[in-house]
Amino acid sequence: MTRHFIFPKHALLLAAMATVVTACNGLFENIYYNQADDVKDFGFVAVDASTKSGTVYVDATSYQRWNYIDFHSLTTDTANIVMDEAGPSQWDIAIHRYDAKTNDAKVFRTEYASLSDVAALVDMPESTGVTDEWTTDVITVDMSHMMDGWLVYADSYYNRELSTWLDVDKSEMPPIYTMSDKVYIVQFGDGTKAALKLRNYMNDVGIKGFMTVDYVYPLDY
Repeated sequence: MTRHFIFPKHALLLAAMATVVTACNGLFENIYYNQADDVKDFGFVAVDASTKSGTVYVDATSYQRWNYIDFHSLTTDTANIVMDEAGPSQWDIAIHRYDAKTNDAKVFRTEYASLSDVAALVDMPESTGVTDEWTTDVITVDMSHMMDGWLVYADSYYNRELSTWLDVDKSEMPPIYTMSDKVYIVQFGDGTKAALKLRNYMNDVGIKGFMTVDYVYPLDY
């Protein structure tokens, strides 16, 4: 784990965020969300073999967990970052909050908003796929010291392109969340490809961090 100090402007912004969160927790403490109240299953909640499509529902509320998704076997798994748990031996992409990484894949952001349009293509987009990069100041695992001006990050790979599926603008409070509304093609190490689109980043009661990802796998080109 790596501790990074926050520049004064960012520290003040995060302090304001903490104040807002604390106030909200106190105001709504009797109705505050309990994960057990979410009746949805997680993982591959819908699979249509006839169209090679489906939906993955991910609980990405924790800053201390990677959520692993394997489109090859239609399975999901998790690993605790702080406890240095090992992830599964086979996986395709992983999600931490809204951050994403891949298992030796390339990511292409398309100009399409429809999975069916991307699935109907006869060839890959003419662009350079983005591979993962090693980071030391992206994957936040501990925000408890932000009032003191520093955060704790995990050293990790990170795919900057796939992570653009949701922009979180913290320049004002509350933050502004904007989905790209684009379909992303992920070309895995074995050459197979998936089309992914983030459909939602909150659950039915508006709690952020619950991600609904629609997909087509495998693509035929």
